[in-house]
Amino acid sequence: MHTSELNKRGLPEMPARAQAIELLLREEYGYLPPVPEALSFEVEENIVRNFCAGKAMLNKITAHCKLKGREFAFPFYATIPTKEGRYPFFIMINFRADVPDRYMPTEELIDNGFAVLSFCYQDVTSDDGDFTNGLAGVLYPDGTRPVDGAGKLAMWAWAAQRVMDYAERLPMLDLDRAVVCGHSRLGKTALLAAATDARFSIAYSNDSGCSGAALSRGKEGERVRDICNRFPYWFCENYLAYINREDAMPFDQHWLIGSIAPRPVLVGSASEDAWADPCSEMLACMAASSAYEREGVVGFLCQNRFAEVGEAYFEGTVGYHLRAGRHYFSREDWHRLIEFVRLKKG
Repeated sequence: MHTSELNKRGLPEMPARAQAIELLLREEYGYLPPVPEALSFEVEENIVRNFCAGKAMLNKITAHCKLKGREFAFPFYATIPTKEGRYPFFIMINFRADVPDRYMPTEELIDNGFAVLSFCYQDVTSDDGDFTNGLAGVLYPDGTRPVDGAGKLAMWAWAAQRVMDYAERLPMLDLDRAVVCGHSRLGKTALLAAATDARFSIAYSNDSGCSGAALSRGKEGERVRDICNRFPYWFCENYLAYINREDAMPFDQHWLIGSIAPRPVLVGSASEDAWADPCSEMLACMAASSAYEREGVVGFLCQNRFAEVGEAYFEGTVGYHLRAGRHYFSREDWHRLIEFVRLKKG
């Protein structure tokens, strides 16, 4: 079933990783901002007394960056178990700065043996067409950008990489189990962050759909025209040329997943999230397998049918799970992610 469905969609074969990333950046997301010329971190320790009943310390960190001779800063939060050890950790790109949050059950993650570093995406730059504030304003002081200039997704991915810069300074974190994750538009962001930065050892995309983990060719629900009409600022301006022209794209979204090879990727879907299209997300996992096989590892392993509700395919380096319900980063999703991380990096 899957092979015939993929053949119908006429997907372009993925080239070498560097070439695939170059094309994705130039034609879809825009080039990420450069590494900061200078970078420092201001730390406020233990900002909530007895956080998680004393099982973890919550610190607020402000990243101070210098780009193109201009200053830029954004806050993030580090929740780290107080018990001595080296902890796997999540870098969570979130919709809110709250710790914990409805998309981030912090105490449960601590109890499962993980640290969490999180930031609110809009503390980096606003989620709109204004390119004069935050990081966007540093990059484009007059609010205009070239046709291949960074869209907002690329800016948020860049911020996740700066959080990783901080994580590298902490001896209690296990850098071999660094997981970048996000939901919806921030699931797209997590995949992009991992594709462009090999320090992330695992990537997790939750319900990321169009222009994220779902194939564009033959997709149900949200299409390139829909996402570009509503959110053109997430992407570079070149991407708008593919509105109603998915079949003319020289790439598809399996390239984004495949660009993370040979590192593990997990894609999560929800059965009622037709806008994201779970079937196209699962097919993208399958199509990305060739990139993993070129790296000498197994890509996506599944039965020759689409997943049923509650099923997970974790046997390969690319994993997939489908839960009941709608567009949401749920407790069940977190438990699947924890299971996947333990299997791949146990």
